[in-house]
Amino acid sequence: MNDKDMKLAVLIDADNTSHSVIAPLLDEIAKFGTASVKRIYGDWTENQLSGWKVILLQKSIIPIQQFAYTTGKNSTDTAMIIDAMDLLYTGNFDGFCLVSSDSDFTRLASRIRENGLKVYGFGRQNTPISFVSACDKFVYTETILKHAIQTETAMVLEEVDTQSGETCTLMDKEQLKQVFSKIVQDLSDESGWARLDSVGTQIHKVMPHFDVRCYEYAKLSKLLNSLNIFEFKKRRTKQHKTKELFIKVLPH
Repeated sequence: MNDKDMKLAVLIDADNTSHSVIAPLLDEIAKFGTASVKRIYGDWTENQLSGWKVILLQKSIIPIQQFAYTTGKNSTDTAMIIDAMDLLYTGNFDGFCLVSSDSDFTRLASRIRENGLKVYGFGRQNTPISFVSACDKFVYTETILKHAIQTETAMVLEEVDTQSGETCTLMDKEQLKQVFSKIVQDLSDESGWARLDSVGTQIHKVMPHFDVRCYEYAKLSKLLNSLNIFEFKKRRTKQHKTKELFIKVLPH
């Protein structure tokens, strides 16, 4: 199945997400599949969530009310986890998008993946590594905001500037060479060639937070080519009628 055909359940933790990121975030999710369900969880009687109303109407996101029964306890997390499991057991979805920076969703992400479904995580740069690693792919909202191409871009970028630091965790060129050459070699056939799309998939398995846009490239192939240690060629495989791009580590 093509990723674009994936049916996704999008669940948003309002307590840990800014309403200004939602428009570009939904555009990002559209790259992975169709958001068949869009729900957001919070105590909507609280004033701090009042800014959500307009964007929820515009983007057809269903708000789920969850009262904070006890001070200091996050009832929102519990409601979101219960709903996620209910949706999982329907068997109607191919993957989940969990929008939060809270480590409490680590086990949920792992549980969904145990059922063979994809999990895409979205959260701030300070999201605990346990949650990041539990997802098939994790995208930092600062990166989404930085690269947003929306009518509200000016407002979005202003919020990024006020947040606490880097939008990406970057590796230097030598680190990139070391990591990527190992992945290519691990996936290569007897002649040393590996399919580029398989390399991209493996990169995100090893580093769920990796985002090629952090290095100012639109495509992974462009970034890999800039390292000057790989050879590329197109060839036809038995499974595909069209030619695919393959990559090989150049001899030293």
